[in-house]
Amino acid sequence: MKNRRRIRRRKEKIMALLNILQYPDERLHTVAKPVEQVDERIRKLIADMFETMYESRGIGLAATQVDVHERVVVMDLTEDRSEPRVFINPVIVEKDGETTYEEGCLSVPGIYDTVTRAERVKVEALNEKGEKFTLEADGLLAICVQHELDHLMGIVFVERLSQLKQGRIKTKLKKRQKHTI
Repeated sequence: MKNRRRIRRRKEKIMALLNILQYPDERLHTVAKPVEQVDERIRKLIADMFETMYESRGIGLAATQVDVHERVVVMDLTEDRSEPRVFINPVIVEKDGETTYEEGCLSVPGIYDTVTRAERVKVEALNEKGEKFTLEADGLLAICVQHELDHLMGIVFVERLSQLKQGRIKTKLKKRQKHTI
């Protein structure tokens, strides 16, 4: 009996680090499909996404970034990992105001630029139990929600920049790639 419990506990704690797709990988442009059922597979994905996000020192991660094209997002804006948030099938139902913020992305490492977003958003989603909730967000949380939901629509933050800036970023990434080969 004791051995079975240990095995179960180990299985519950087993999490995998997922590979984060790097821009300009075309798979980042895939539009995510809605999650039909919140089940153990989705909860495992969520756990793995949190592990990957924390290990990568990010504050948000969309399933699209780990080559899973379903509408799942995880976030935690705290340094001590105390406020993990899960959004399944999220939809922004209201936007208000305008703000700018210097954004970065785990799929575009080392690149930061100023993006204009709504200052406040209201989002509806399901949690990891499949329960519907509504969140009104402002500040960094609103920005992060919009950034991650863009990923679910196949949009990377650099595509919100001018063509000139996009070209410079692509050139920088190509040079970086040549040096790592």
